[in-house]
Amino acid sequence: MASLFDGLPSVVRLIDAGAGAGALTLALVRRACMPGSGVESIHATAYELDPLIIPVLQETMEACKSLCRARGIPFTSSVYQTDFIEEMAGKLSGDLFSTAPPSFNVAIANPPYKKINTHSPERLALRRVGLETSNLYTGFVGLLARLLEDNGQLVAITPRSFCNGPYFQPFRESFLELMALQRLHVFDSREAAFRGDSVLQENIIFHATKGRKQPPLVTVSSSSGEAEATVTAKDFPFAEIVHPNDPERFIHIPADSGHARARDRLSELPATLASLGVTVSTGRVVDFRLKDALRPAPAPGTVPLLYPCHFNGGTVHWPKLDARKPNAILDNEETRPWLVPSGIYLLTKRFTSKEERRRLVACLLDPSHVEAEWLGFENHLNYFHASGKGLERTLALGLFVYLNSTLVDHYFRCFSGHTQVNATDLRKLAYPDRATLEAMGKALPRPDISQEELDQLVELHLHGF
Repeated sequence: MASLFDGLPSVVRLIDAGAGAGALTLALVRRACMPGSGVESIHATAYELDPLIIPVLQETMEACKSLCRARGIPFTSSVYQTDFIEEMAGKLSGDLFSTAPPSFNVAIANPPYKKINTHSPERLALRRVGLETSNLYTGFVGLLARLLEDNGQLVAITPRSFCNGPYFQPFRESFLELMALQRLHVFDSREAAFRGDSVLQENIIFHATKGRKQPPLVTVSSSSGEAEATVTAKDFPFAEIVHPNDPERFIHIPADSGHARARDRLSELPATLASLGVTVSTGRVVDFRLKDALRPAPAPGTVPLLYPCHFNGGTVHWPKLDARKPNAILDNEETRPWLVPSGIYLLTKRFTSKEERRRLVACLLDPSHVEAEWLGFENHLNYFHASGKGLERTLALGLFVYLNSTLVDHYFRCFSGHTQVNATDLRKLAYPDRATLEAMGKALPRPDISQEELDQLVELHLHGF
C-alpha cells in the first residue's frame, strides 16, 4: 500500500484513520525514509478508538520518529482516541462548537467494516456532511476524501462491495466526483491475504488523487496476497472501469483479458429480464422465523423446502435426508404466503466463494423430480420466475446454459467482488433475446454436461452478438 503513492510531498501531513497498531503509518514512513523520496518532514495524525491498542500505536509512532531521526527528517505525531466519524463530520459540517477541519495531503487507511443502520449516530453524523452510506468503511473513506487538499493522495484497503449495488450508489457518485482513480489492486484469493480473519467478501486496495479529472487509464493489478507474491498489472481505459453512460456509476475491475472480453460480449446483448417477462427474487422462507414449521423429512401436511444443499449436477435432488438442513415445511395459513406454486424454476445460490469454480451457480428445478403442489425456497436462494409462477421449459433451460457459462462467470467476477449473488445483480445482467435463449435450451442435451460442452453451446448461439 505504501508503495502505491505517486511520489510523496516534501512536507507530509498524513492521516491514518482507524489506525490500529499503526502498521500502515510505519510502512509509509519507511517509504518516506528511502533515499530520493524528497520528503523533508512528516506529521502523522492517527485515530484509533480501541483503548487497548493505543499504547502499541504510540510505540509505533516512536519507532517512526526513530526511523526519521536516522534520516534527518523531522517527525511529529498526534494520536487521538476519538470517534473519527463523529469528530470529523462535526468539523466538516461546521457544527457550532467545532473548530475548522484539518487538511492533509496523504491518507492511508484500513477502516473498520460494519453496517450502520439508518438512524444510527454514525449515519446521522455522515448525513450532515452529505455522505449517505450504509457501512463504516465508506463513511471513513468519504470523510478522508473531504479532508484531503487538492492533489492529496489516498490509499485504502476496503471491501469491494462499494463498487456495485444500489446501497453504495451515493457514495460512488460522491467519491468519483472528488477523487480520480489511479490504481486498483485485487487479490486472487481471500485465503492468503486475510487468513484467519473470517473475511466474507473480497477486499481491494485502491489509490486515488483529490481534485483531478479521471485519468484516461487506470492500472488494475492483482496478486495472491502471499508475502513477496508476484504482482501482475495492466492498464485499462477509465471508461471500461466506470462506463460513461452508467447512471449508477458501477466500478468494474477487469483483472484479466477474459474479464474484459466478457464485458464486451455482454454489452452487445439486447435483452433484460424484464423484456423477457422474467423476474428474479430472493427465496421467501427465512427459516429461523418459521422454525416451528420446519421438518427434517417429508411428512403429511408438508411441502418441499429447498436449500443450496439440494443442488446436485445442475438439478435439484430432494429430499436430502442426511443433510443438516430441514427438507420440508408445513403447508398452512401461516406458511402459505411464503410458498410458491409448483413449476419449472431456475435457482441460484446467493452465497458462493471466490475459490469455487463458478461464482454463479444455477440449478434447474423440474417439478417431475420434486412432486408437490407448493414449494418453499429458503432465503439463501434466488429463483427466476414468471409473475410468481414457473417458467417455460425451454426458456428456463436457456437461462440455465447462459448463467452457468464461463462467459457470465468472468463478467460477474469483474462486476461483483462480494460473496453474495443478489437478485439485484442478476437483474443488472444483460441477456440474450428470448429466441436465442430458447435455442440454447432446446440444444441442451442434459443439465449435467461438462463446462466445456456448455461453453461451446453458448459460443455457438452467441456468435451473432
